[in-house]
Amino acid sequence: QVQLVESGGGLVQAGGSLRLSCAASDSIFRFTVTGWYRQAPGKQRELVALITSGGRTTYADSVKGRFTISRDNAKNTVSLQMNSLKPEDTAVYYCYLGGSWWGQGTQVTVSS
Repeated sequence: QVQLVESGGGLVQAGGSLRLSCAASDSIFRFTVTGWYRQAPGKQRELVALITSGGRTTYADSVKGRFTISRDNAKNTVSLQMNSLKPEDTAVYYCYLGGSWWGQGTQVTVSS
């Protein structure tokens, strides 16, 4: 089993920035697609961004141009740089590792 430990969530004003990080406990990380999902109150969990083992990225239309996903295979980590944050970005953000691995979730709250 793989543990995914997230950090970087918090409260920020609209227009501000946050950086989320996720560290995996196992080197299997480097062979697998990884990324971030989020779930807002009353809504279904949705894909935010993915990055393959080779560095190919996919973003939700709602975050393109504002969020950047990256990975460091030597450190078994994936990060999400979030700029120009909007109140609609408020959600619990979950780290994902291909297969069925999920982090515990970290709260991001953007105030207007």
